[in-house]
Amino acid sequence: MKKVELLAPAGDLEKLKIAIMYGADAVYLAGEAFGMRTASKNFNEEQLKEGVEFAHSRKKKVYITLNIIPHNDDLDGLEEYVQYLIDINVDAVIVSDPGIYSIVRSISEDLEVHLSTQASVTNYKTVKFWEKMGIKRIVLARELSLEEIKRIKEEVPNMDLEVFVHGAMCISYSGRCLLSNYMTGRDANRGDCAQACRWKYHLVEEKRPGEYYPIEETDKGTFIYNSKDLCMIDSLDDLISSGVDSLKIEGRVKTQYYVATVIRSYRIAIDAYYNGDFTKELADYLLNEIKKSSHRDFTKGFFYNKPTAEDQLYTSSSYTRNYDFVGIVLDYDENTKIATIEQRNRIFKGDKLEVFGPEKDYFEFEMGTMINDEGKEVDVVPRAREIFKTKIDFSVKPWYMIRKKL
Repeated sequence: MKKVELLAPAGDLEKLKIAIMYGADAVYLAGEAFGMRTASKNFNEEQLKEGVEFAHSRKKKVYITLNIIPHNDDLDGLEEYVQYLIDINVDAVIVSDPGIYSIVRSISEDLEVHLSTQASVTNYKTVKFWEKMGIKRIVLARELSLEEIKRIKEEVPNMDLEVFVHGAMCISYSGRCLLSNYMTGRDANRGDCAQACRWKYHLVEEKRPGEYYPIEETDKGTFIYNSKDLCMIDSLDDLISSGVDSLKIEGRVKTQYYVATVIRSYRIAIDAYYNGDFTKELADYLLNEIKKSSHRDFTKGFFYNKPTAEDQLYTSSSYTRNYDFVGIVLDYDENTKIATIEQRNRIFKGDKLEVFGPEKDYFEFEMGTMINDEGKEVDVVPRAREIFKTKIDFSVKPWYMIRKKL
């Protein structure tokens, strides 16, 4: 039986490696142009090559986003870039614009092309059209129910279908938004969204400037466009049975810790589903694990019903954060039990911490003696990315994450 693919975001090379180590089957990412997330670090050509080699050495795939809605000048250099992607053997590119698709096809008839959610595909007739055009996979619009997805798969069984299953929800249809551009000059459709939908708003009558009317849910304002985050970890069985081929996690600008936490949870859930072990108890445990990364309240999006007022956040646009990501294991000596750790947030001697890895459930330990990079014993590691050593009696490995409950 062909397993559903777990597709992870990779905002930079480190996140790519973490996503793959923690269970992703494929990653999607952008180069320095043509992608929809300028806020993430993205990849230069050397990093792209290294990322593809890292993924392929582990039999994983890399998809490159070319899914901006381009103006004329945005097309400059695209032919050379596509040729470079072919030369380094990327597995597919993701497009939304027919012009970009035509350029890709003029260079290669063989390069696999996926159609972005930006193309707003919501029915099987459109899927059939793109199938005839040579598209291999459709990233379906977020505005579809599970029943609609089932119908599309029945009508076009040979087309791969990809859906977003976790992460931030865009308030605009398939992510095509002019709000950021209008308010800040930053074009969301060219990868530079300012997330104006997350701002707080007041009502002002045009002849009474500066006079705010009391429509707010709190005294700080009303967040009228502010969606809850999508999370389908506890409905994974319904998702897979709908016929989708790929489950996509949103979050190229999120942290390495977020990528590790969320990807690990969905990996466990997918494997459990195919082993016949996906239970409510497991789903509840994994949902709790996901909540240990920064998150908003969760919604099921459009999968079961059209969203209602209950799927919006009206009091704040900030994230809930119950844990700090404090470090990542770089090395471990099995004989001395000494771990080399790179700090990500302040760590104090005596801190109660949790450690988890790609194939290891978390365990708790208390931070003991810490030796900094100058060989001195310290009670706190204050500097970002400072390297230190400490003893951990439980065996750990590189890429293990360390977190602290707040």
